[in-house]
Amino acid sequence: MSPIMQKFREIETCIECSARNMIQIPEVFYYAQKAVVHPTGPLFDQETQSLKPRCVRALKRIFIICDQDRDGTLSDAELNDFQVKCFNAPLQPAEIVGVKKVVQEKMSEGVSDRGLTLTGFLFLHALFIEKGRLETTWTVLRKFGYDNEIKLRDDLVSVSFKRAPDQSVELTNEAIEFLKGIFCLFDLDGDGALRPAELDDLFSTAPESPWNESPYKDAAETTVVGGLSLDGFLSKWSLMTLLEPAKSLANLIYLGYTGDSASALRLTRRRKLDRKKQQSERNVFQCFVFGPTKAGKSALLNSFLGRPFAESYSPTTTQRFAANVVEQVGRTTLILREIPEDEVKPLLSSKESLSACDVAVFVHDSSDEQSWKRAKEMLIDVASNGEASGFEVPCLIVAAKEDLDSYPTAIQDSVRVCRDMGIEAPIPISNKMADLNNVFSKIINAAERPHLSIPETEAGRSRKQYRHLVNRSLMFVSVGAAVAVVGLAAYRVYAARKSSSS
Repeated sequence: MSPIMQKFREIETCIECSARNMIQIPEVFYYAQKAVVHPTGPLFDQETQSLKPRCVRALKRIFIICDQDRDGTLSDAELNDFQVKCFNAPLQPAEIVGVKKVVQEKMSEGVSDRGLTLTGFLFLHALFIEKGRLETTWTVLRKFGYDNEIKLRDDLVSVSFKRAPDQSVELTNEAIEFLKGIFCLFDLDGDGALRPAELDDLFSTAPESPWNESPYKDAAETTVVGGLSLDGFLSKWSLMTLLEPAKSLANLIYLGYTGDSASALRLTRRRKLDRKKQQSERNVFQCFVFGPTKAGKSALLNSFLGRPFAESYSPTTTQRFAANVVEQVGRTTLILREIPEDEVKPLLSSKESLSACDVAVFVHDSSDEQSWKRAKEMLIDVASNGEASGFEVPCLIVAAKEDLDSYPTAIQDSVRVCRDMGIEAPIPISNKMADLNNVFSKIINAAERPHLSIPETEAGRSRKQYRHLVNRSLMFVSVGAAVAVVGLAAYRVYAARKSSSS
């Protein structure tokens, strides 16, 4: 059996048995149950004979929680509290001395004059696993809310509130202040930015960094050395909260946030109600960026993130996000969501496709007539979808590449279309010349006044006129019926009086 176990490291136990002679039958079921309830795979790498990264991250978080005085060690009292919490039994003074002695003999840095260090804590668990006592480590993990994948259980990170399609989720002021404190804590060099190494350290108590992959990886502005400023840090959190509230809440808890979902996240008012009240109370706005290929959508997002203009063209094949703070009257976070041309129709095929959109921007190459025609088609499609679904959104037209010779017909037609559809005139910009004409502030202004700049198609205008005509007709019919009823009642009273007098 030994060569087999050496070759196939995933095998946890080999045991000989005999059903006929009843040899080691209970042991077979004991080890089978143990392999399921206390599996080795998630905790320990048999090849390297070391704890797996996710297990280390979870144990580090548990260590920090138990280190109540934040001195980087577990004192005898803290170690005893940990034992009571996990195993409902205190450690005797001699047992504490014995534990520290075992660690110190194998790893001198595992114990300091103040108590058990993180290195020693991790060594103890590796030792338990090597000796086959996996139930010890699993008991600790489960006591602190971890599941078999060494992530916090779903019931601990669930978002309790239900939301309508046109509602979004934002961080509360309490959660933002907590994140500001975390940022300062891990900004070790005090340069006002988190370098990649500092950011990795910040998320070292989470199963993995949530921002290593799209849509978060390149979604915020960075410094020349790849650092993340406080605005960029908070913008990424706003983006994650908007797209995946439960993931955002889970990572807050991994970082040490002790509140519940109600104290960390807030549900915004419905966009339909915002339009009726003619104002929005949101702090985070999402803008859909439409436009044909090579119109300048990606360049607009890059400019928003402070990135230099790229002369070479690189097509965007999937939806991309860019998040940043825009200084208005207050601090508002704007999230730009670039929609590739070939994804527009699939997006609009859903009735609720625009429910998450606060404002839509249509970018076209002002030097290319065909680019404007395609952008106009998208504008009409989006406006029609909004009229049909009830999720109308303010729309703006951005005339990009103003540094090139403009196409006169396209300019005239775009101005006419804006006038006919009841939206603001096109905003000319040049990403290459860094002349953005306050476009991001104008996007925020449109989002904050959601009842304005909503395009109206001819079909929508006709339907509105028809409904108005029907409502007026019903009103006249109602008034006429009321007059008739009053007249009939008066006649009956008159007839009754005349009959009684005679």
